[in-house]
Amino acid sequence: METGMIITVVIVVLAVVFISMSVKIIPQQRVGVVERLGKFSRLLTPGINILIPVIDHVRTYHDLRIQQANVPPQTVITKDNVQVKIDTIIFYQVTGPEQATYGISDYVYGVRNISTATMRQIIGKMELDETLSGREKISTDIRIALDEATEKWGVRIERVEVIDIQPPTDIQDAMDKQMKAERSKRAMVLEAEAAKQDMILRAEGDKQSKILKAEGEKEARIRAAEGQRQAQELEALGEAKAIQSIAEAEKNRIELLRAAGLDEHVLTYRSLEALTDIANGPANKVFIPTRAIETLGSIGAIGDMLKEKK
Repeated sequence: METGMIITVVIVVLAVVFISMSVKIIPQQRVGVVERLGKFSRLLTPGINILIPVIDHVRTYHDLRIQQANVPPQTVITKDNVQVKIDTIIFYQVTGPEQATYGISDYVYGVRNISTATMRQIIGKMELDETLSGREKISTDIRIALDEATEKWGVRIERVEVIDIQPPTDIQDAMDKQMKAERSKRAMVLEAEAAKQDMILRAEGDKQSKILKAEGEKEARIRAAEGQRQAQELEALGEAKAIQSIAEAEKNRIELLRAAGLDEHVLTYRSLEALTDIANGPANKVFIPTRAIETLGSIGAIGDMLKEKK
């Protein structure tokens, strides 16, 4: 009985081991490279996969997600013989697990070495100022060079980022001084430009003020002259109407006297009396009709007539 139980336990253990070696569960975005008797056989895809124990062997597993590899900071020399330290990071993705397994022993190490060599070639053709301002160009050139080399490795370079570019300390200090000088220069230029604009605006404002003042004075003189002219016209019109009214009244009086039967000498005398009253009035101008002047020669006759009445 005891021997039978031991055999049963051994069989169960062997069955469990056999099943564990035969069944492989692969998570999503991972693959396994299977070798059968030392030769590439197939890839294990996500899910449950069945292997033949001892005959089939999983060589390695690959993560199909985008990975990143930090390239250690490298000291390179620019075209103008300045040493700069550049720190980069590379984003890549395994697209061919079989090529990534058999094409190169360590594709991450290969990517870093190619990145370093390419960086030295690129920076060696650029001056310091171009290097500091050309991060995008450096990243693009490195990515293109890596794509050409890693295509046969089953690896695709997604992106290369230049994290930092550090020039020597003395050059950094000189650049800081130059930057401060440039900022001071720009500040002085801006202040001068502001002062210039202020003077221009003040002069323009003074000019506009003088123009408006002159226009106002001109308008005031025009209005004063127009008011004086209208006053004179109204005054002359009033005097003319007053004279006309007096003449009309005198005309009516003479007509009434004539209707009463008075002769020409009496009318002439009355006319002279009316002219005397007009001359003594507020008007400063007296208009004498021509016929009245003609009758002035008969003043002596009028005097004789007045004596006879006495």
